[in-house]
Amino acid sequence: MTATLDIELVRTFHAVARMGRFKAAAEYLHKSPAAISVHIQRLEAIANGRLLERDNQAVSLTSLGKRLLASTQDLLRVHDRVLADLQGTRLTGRVKLGVPDDYAAHVIRDILPAFTAAWPNVILDVKTAPSHTLRNEVERGKLHAAVVARAKCAQADEAQVLTATTPVWVGPATGMPERSDPLPIAVYAADCPYREAMMSSLKQAGRKWRVIIDSPSSQAVRACVEAGLAISLIDRARITPQMRVLDGLPAIAEHEVVFIRATKSQADEAVDLLGESVRQHFRL
Repeated sequence: MTATLDIELVRTFHAVARMGRFKAAAEYLHKSPAAISVHIQRLEAIANGRLLERDNQAVSLTSLGKRLLASTQDLLRVHDRVLADLQGTRLTGRVKLGVPDDYAAHVIRDILPAFTAAWPNVILDVKTAPSHTLRNEVERGKLHAAVVARAKCAQADEAQVLTATTPVWVGPATGMPERSDPLPIAVYAADCPYREAMMSSLKQAGRKWRVIIDSPSSQAVRACVEAGLAISLIDRARITPQMRVLDGLPAIAEHEVVFIRATKSQADEAVDLLGESVRQHFRL
């Protein structure tokens, strides 16, 4: 009998690959860790090989796992788009969504087109701003929902965790601006959690700094680092070949990217569907 791919197995695999931990994927999918493990075993049986390397801390993709992840991205998108179409285009409304500049290109290019194709009668208004600004606007009801970064929250709340991220200090691939005193730094706009983490950690460590660039644009901050003008803080997954991780600087606590929604949108079906689309496809 010809093997077939169960879409739920594929969805579980993507969740584990994105979260890096079985427990986190289980919480995200509202399943038990044992059920997640069974799904992966069934998928590995179909694939005739190991998809994940496991240790006590996290999981990583094997070469076969990387191939499967890449080849099934479109499968999940098409499946969800077809399902949404079969369920009807009856849904109408307007959703005001906030996204930080650092993640805006990915969300706008890779996630929103599939959502608008599936639900053409839902109008999207997208605003980019720093995470703290977006959170404030969601709390005030000016935005229906937002993708925001924050220091990892130990307490449970209503935010949907999209992924965990480890911010690291980076400098240019060549040159050593981190040896300067004061440190030349490139900082994000006010209300950005990474700006707050940078300055508070340097202050606590007794390090002096001078701001080379203060910009709402993550591209400008990255360009400043790559050009050798300053150091900065960035998601480990977003380091470019023109950068290197710096040692000897204050450790930064783990952060996470979450999807939050306004109180008034808790029963809004359009926001439900947008949140599900973001949760399924968000990547660093």
